Amino acid sequence: MTDTLIVHGGSPLNGRIRLRGAKNFVSKAMVASLLGHTPSRLRNVPAIRDVGVVTGLLELHGVSVHDQGEDGLLLDPSEVERAHSADIDAHAGTSRIPILLCGPLLHRLGEAFIPDLGGCRIGDRPINYHLESLRRFGAVVDKLPGGGIRITAPDGLRGTKIELEYPSVGATEQVLLTAVRAEGVTELKNSAIEPEILDLIAVLQKMGAIISVDTDRVIRIEGVDRLEGYDHYALTDRIEAASWACAALATKGDVFLEGATQPEMMTFLNVFRKVGGRFDVRQDGIRFWHPGGDLSSIVLETDVHPGFMTDWQQPLVVALTQASGLSIVHETVYEQRFGFTDALREMGATIQVYRECLGGAPCRFGQRNFLHSAVVSGPSKLHSAEITVPDLRGGFSHLIAALAAEGTSKVHGIGLIDRGYEHFGDKLAALGAMVERG
Repeated sequence: MTDTLIVHGGSPLNGRIRLRGAKNFVSKAMVASLLGHTPSRLRNVPAIRDVGVVTGLLELHGVSVHDQGEDGLLLDPSEVERAHSADIDAHAGTSRIPILLCGPLLHRLGEAFIPDLGGCRIGDRPINYHLESLRRFGAVVDKLPGGGIRITAPDGLRGTKIELEYPSVGATEQVLLTAVRAEGVTELKNSAIEPEILDLIAVLQKMGAIISVDTDRVIRIEGVDRLEGYDHYALTDRIEAASWACAALATKGDVFLEGATQPEMMTFLNVFRKVGGRFDVRQDGIRFWHPGGDLSSIVLETDVHPGFMTDWQQPLVVALTQASGLSIVHETVYEQRFGFTDALREMGATIQVYRECLGGAPCRFGQRNFLHSAVVSGPSKLHSAEITVPDLRGGFSHLIAALAAEGTSKVHGIGLIDRGYEHFGDKLAALGAMVERG
């Protein structure tokens, strides 16, 4: 299948599509199955590339993964075994998932291997938080001459106290997946508390873990000797929901997102309403639409949960190109996340990026030469262009711009979008978009 999408823009998106489990949760829940001594069942799993990558990694380690359709994935870890480092390296590709297998594999096998990791190029995403956390549990980390990292636990893993410099989602997941079977109590300060983290905690609790979450971002885990399998229905992907909502706003459309839920979307919904969009929360989903008239410019700052999610920022910026006046967006989570605006400027958007912390309090990227603030002037008349997708969220944002623009655009590298958006081509067709593989 071609990696290019031809988009005939200028028409509103209208219709109904179904959303399923969150990309940022499902892969971690699959990894958690390694910790159980009995099979686990994960429901509401999206058909995205990341699920395929994790499936392959688990199978390399002896986990049996069966896709049972509407009954979800059945994951059986009864035959866990060591995998060859070359196989892990080849299968993982650019995925950063292997780092999260370390804790469970140390408990099951006594060792783990991490290949050289990739991921979306949106800023520095170091694994030092992960490695330092594993060391604190008693793991030994060795850099291999041929590439990659070998981690062992000759004396087992023990509970510890960890305080993160920044409430990293990945580092919090690492600690959770490692601490649940470590001897003693683990205390994690300044943890991430995103909905996907809380859903992972729910999975681990179903398995037999003892975990408490305090209001001051402190998570405490009492290690247990044994965990069983789980049966869990994944929470809906709030990033995908916001992406389609912004697409409706940018194209002056009207979409109903079956499965979208309000609690995880409350911060986004507030901003969506301030911009001028309308929404209607129903029992089976949320309807988003452009009510006509002018959209309003805003001042916005991204932050960790419960703040405005960084993954919501990029699709919203496209919608803000159609708002009247100057909008200011201050990105505080990833320092290199405005690279996607280059293509928007080529399509006629008026966007300037700055090193200064605009529109909010000074952040950790201030005075460090990172272009992490943007000023968006609108409304701008977007025109077609030839675009290459830079990363997952930026790529979907480019797709929104192509849908809103007049004329026919070519979007290259859409395979990246497959990583996090299930059947997005079919969903575009269901919403009346005029697109074709080219």
